[in-house]
Amino acid sequence: MNLSLSLSQLDQLDQLDRAFASTRSVLAKVGPEQLGDPTPCASWDVRGVIDHMVGSAYWAAAVVGAGGESTGADLASGDLLAGYDECARVTLAAFGAEGPLRSTFQLPFGEFSGAALLGLVANDQFTHGWDLARAIGLPTDLDPELAEVFLERSRDTVTESYRGADGEAQFGPELPAPPGAGPADRLAAFLGRRV
Repeated sequence: MNLSLSLSQLDQLDQLDRAFASTRSVLAKVGPEQLGDPTPCASWDVRGVIDHMVGSAYWAAAVVGAGGESTGADLASGDLLAGYDECARVTLAAFGAEGPLRSTFQLPFGEFSGAALLGLVANDQFTHGWDLARAIGLPTDLDPELAEVFLERSRDTVTESYRGADGEAQFGPELPAPPGAGPADRLAAFLGRRV
């Protein structure tokens, strides 16, 4: 890692690394027979969520100028963990390079600072890890401390303009979380998942 990175940049990179690690722990339990199972994302089955996670990580690395763009292939058809580890490595290296976190990027859905884009990618990876856990029947109380950070950030950044129907908008309408729900479940409900 570049030693000239500031402490706040290291904190942001640590959040991305933790999001990848949390989701990897769920992905390690996905069996081939579960790839067609439905997920809380009505538009995607388990295979679709995995392909999205890997593809969006490579897309973000390409946006910040580090290559690694996804081929659009069925990424869930090979070694899931090896493929996920590689996308995590490429994406962490891309954001850890000199410059991306201090830059601004024009995306199809608005202009984002490199730091905001990193936050978006980290939240996306973490939340889709929740989707996978829910889809395959695992506990969804993933990294409570990190989930709380993402929930607070999402409350500040996810506006109604980003919400809509599944498959048409980045997030669904905010839904209620049950009493006593943990941070990851509250995050999922805020982002439109039924908990």
